[in-house]
Amino acid sequence: MKKYWLFLSLLSLGSLQAHAQVKLDQDIALKLSRAPLHCIPSEFPNKTSHLSDAAEDARLLPSELHPVFYGCLDWHSSVHGHWMLVRLLQVYPELPNKDSIIAVLNKSFQLDNMQQEAQYFGKYTASQNYERTYGWAWLLKLDEALGRSPDPMFRKWHTALQPLTDKIVSLWKAYLPKQTYPNRTGVHPNTAFGLDFALDWAIFKGDKEFETAIRAKAMHFYGNNKQIPAYLEPDGSDFFSPSLMAAALMSKVLTKKDFQNWFKAYYTQESIERICALPTVSDRNDYQIVHLDGLSFSRAWCMRTISKHLDHTNPLRKRFVTTSDLFLAKTLPEVFSGYGGEHWLASFAIYALLET
Repeated sequence: MKKYWLFLSLLSLGSLQAHAQVKLDQDIALKLSRAPLHCIPSEFPNKTSHLSDAAEDARLLPSELHPVFYGCLDWHSSVHGHWMLVRLLQVYPELPNKDSIIAVLNKSFQLDNMQQEAQYFGKYTASQNYERTYGWAWLLKLDEALGRSPDPMFRKWHTALQPLTDKIVSLWKAYLPKQTYPNRTGVHPNTAFGLDFALDWAIFKGDKEFETAIRAKAMHFYGNNKQIPAYLEPDGSDFFSPSLMAAALMSKVLTKKDFQNWFKAYYTQESIERICALPTVSDRNDYQIVHLDGLSFSRAWCMRTISKHLDHTNPLRKRFVTTSDLFLAKTLPEVFSGYGGEHWLASFAIYALLET
C-alpha cells in the first residue's frame, strides 16, 4: 500500500506543538481500522515461529496450524488486530465499514476454531511456550475487551474465545512461579508488558489468586530497581521501553504514594532525557527498524499511564503528557509506510489513543 493512503486528517499532525493533545475520532478510527481488516485474512507474508516436530507438521500452512490467527504476518499481530477491531466497534458502532469488520470477526470467533487454537498449545514439543508472554498478553486483552461488553454480539464472540483464554491462563499460572528472572528486552518477551496486561485481566475477571501472584512477581522483579540505565535505550529494533514498561506496571501495583517514592529513585536525569527523545527511524521498509515507530506509541501509553500516578507538582507529570502527545503526532502519519508496520502498528496507536 502506498503512503498516499495515509488519512488526510493526520497529515498535519507532525507539525503539532508538543502541548497539543492528540485524540481519536471516528475518521481516524476508520482509516486505522483498514490495516487489520486487510491483514487478518492475509496469510502471506508469514512468520509462523513454529518449532516442527517432524516433516509432517513442518509442511503445514499457517492457516493449518492456526485456523484463526494466521494473518497479519504472525500470531500475536493477528490477535491484537482482532482486539483493535473489537474496540473500534465498541467505541464507534456506526463505523462506515462496520459490516466488513463484523464479517471478519464473525468468521474468526467460531467455537470449533478457537478449540483448535487452544489445542495447538501442547500439541507439539515446544508449543506450550508459543507466544510466551507477548501473544498471551494480547489474547487476555482481547478477552477482557469482549468480556466487558453486554452487547449480545460481543458476548457471543467472548463465549467462543473461552477455550483459548482458559488455555492461556492455565499456562501462565503454571509458568509464573517458575519465572526466576524478568526479561528486560524491548521486544516481545518483555516481562513487564506481559504482567501489566495480565494484571488488568485478573482484576477484570476477579481472579484474586492470579492477581496476587502477578503483584508479588512484579514487586520481586522491579520493587528495588533504582537508577535504571534507560540512557542506554533503545536497542535497534525495540518497540518497548524496558524502563517505562516496568514503571507503568509498578504504577498499577503500588499505591500512589508508594509509587511516587519508588519513582523518585528510579530514573536519573540522563535517562529521562533519553526516553523523551523521539526515536530515529531510518528505514520504514525494514521490518526490524520500523519497530521504533511502535516504540513511540508504547512510550506514549506508558507516559500517559505513569503521569496519572504522579502529583501535579511533579514536573514529569506535565512533561510525560506533552512528550506522549508529540510522539503520537509525529508517528501517526507513518503507520501506513509499508507492510512491516501496517500489520501491527495501528493496534499500538489505538491502544495509546484509546486505553490510556
